[in-house]
Amino acid sequence: FSVFNMIYPEFWERRGLEAHVYFEAAGVIIAFILLGKLLEARAKGNTSTAIKKLMGLQPSTVTIIRNETVEEIPIAEVVLGDTILVKPGDRIAVDGTVTEGSSFVDESMISGEPIHVEKVSGLKVFAGTINQKGSFRFTAEKVGKDTLLDEAQGSKAPVQGLVDKIASIFVPVVITIATLSFILWMIFGGDNSFAQALMAFVTVLVIACPCALGLATPTAIMVGIGRGAEEGILIKDAESLEKSKNINVIVLDKTGTITEGKPRVSDIFWSPGITQQQRDILYSIEAQSEHPLAEAITSKLVDQSQLLSSIQIKQVSGKGIEGLFENQLYYIGNEKYIQSHQIEISKEMSDWISQESEAAHTISIFADSRTALAVVSITDALKPTSKEAIDQLKHMNIDVAVYTGDSQKVVASLAKELGITNYKGNVLPDGKAEMVKTLQQQGKVVAMVGDGINDSAALAQSDVSIAMGKGSDIAMDVAKMTIISSDLTKIPKAIRLSELTVRTIHHNLFWAFIYNIIGIPIAAGVLYPLTGFMLNPMIAGAAMALSSVSVVTNSLRLKSKK
Repeated sequence: FSVFNMIYPEFWERRGLEAHVYFEAAGVIIAFILLGKLLEARAKGNTSTAIKKLMGLQPSTVTIIRNETVEEIPIAEVVLGDTILVKPGDRIAVDGTVTEGSSFVDESMISGEPIHVEKVSGLKVFAGTINQKGSFRFTAEKVGKDTLLDEAQGSKAPVQGLVDKIASIFVPVVITIATLSFILWMIFGGDNSFAQALMAFVTVLVIACPCALGLATPTAIMVGIGRGAEEGILIKDAESLEKSKNINVIVLDKTGTITEGKPRVSDIFWSPGITQQQRDILYSIEAQSEHPLAEAITSKLVDQSQLLSSIQIKQVSGKGIEGLFENQLYYIGNEKYIQSHQIEISKEMSDWISQESEAAHTISIFADSRTALAVVSITDALKPTSKEAIDQLKHMNIDVAVYTGDSQKVVASLAKELGITNYKGNVLPDGKAEMVKTLQQQGKVVAMVGDGINDSAALAQSDVSIAMGKGSDIAMDVAKMTIISSDLTKIPKAIRLSELTVRTIHHNLFWAFIYNIIGIPIAAGVLYPLTGFMLNPMIAGAAMALSSVSVVTNSLRLKSKK
């Protein structure tokens, strides 16, 4: 139309009309829509970058032993049968079987059990798990995409956005109205029927605000994702932000999600006659031990004990520890191990052990060769904010469930403390995904919150997947949201942010459409028979720009929302 007006302006001038050109309208429409896409892509990009920074990722290199020489190679070059050396603190790179040495490995991200697992010759190790204090060698049996870590990954196809659905109706309706305007003006327009018909046709198309429609969702999403990042909630895509407001069931993992994922001493029962030296002996034995519970005990005793250098210790695989001090033997282990040495346990101590066991705490007994001297109760402590977060979710009429790989007894005790009725222990990774699927089949919108490899199948299955920022890389990779601080109170905030963002999108669409509802009939010439007023396409272009400004301004209001 503009090219015609530029080349042949006389056509309009002979009819007493100005030959305007509207190149800028076409440019502005494309620029605004591209701006919307850019804002959306930037918001997603910033989140993805932040998540990648959070992720330790799999180790990029691995130490192997070939022909009795130790060398470091890229993980991609590991082949089946390679002997791999794992040092203290290393993340295990591939699946395999231990051939030499022993250690304890943190497998909580796979099993859900907070207590580290002892690894000796012949036992399996898995990619992504973390070695503790010992070192060992193992033979690579699964590499690359065959490892448990990679098998856990899942993906979900994106759904079509709200605006795309609206546009699929809006565009044909606008073109129909524009065409109808042209036809009616041709029939009833009199002498200048063609000129008026063409002008009405163009004005309807110009005022039909595709800019505001194109900006309505991405601007709100961009501000919403940015607002989430300020609160420590990293959101990967608009889909999860939109869906979160509809959540009616949240499934929580236990270890590392509700709890700290780290064993801590909850209480110690000291025998009435215990001496300070005997307390120091307990501390000194544990300080030399590689057992996963030793660190919890030494952390508890460090301020009230002194290290004795002359103690010799011996690990009794899978049972406990023996210590020798001044020709006197001391034992640390579970009740069965202590009783196997015919050591006496007092009735008061026995009752206390029963009480702590009932609460699903792990028990470690310290004894000399005749009698038990102390009992240490160890638990995986609740995060300080977990109860508050679960109470908030219940207040929002959202059901809370706990599915974990930890034992049924432990999860039952935890659920009772938190007031949760839907819980299950000893759940395998595939079982979690199946339980999420069952809830979805009941018509529920399910959010899954987890931090480990064992959660990733359930995260991929859920409608909204949320990972803890201190958890495994695979969980963060699969999840659509990541809570940086691993604080569960961020989840109710994420849901409220979703409600505010979706409400803002609806407001934006209202503003985008109100201009069209008012403007399109005027652009089509509905006022002309009554007042002789015909809307100039230039004014239509200005109205279109104003609607875009109102949409962006409305989206920015999200920044100040609490």
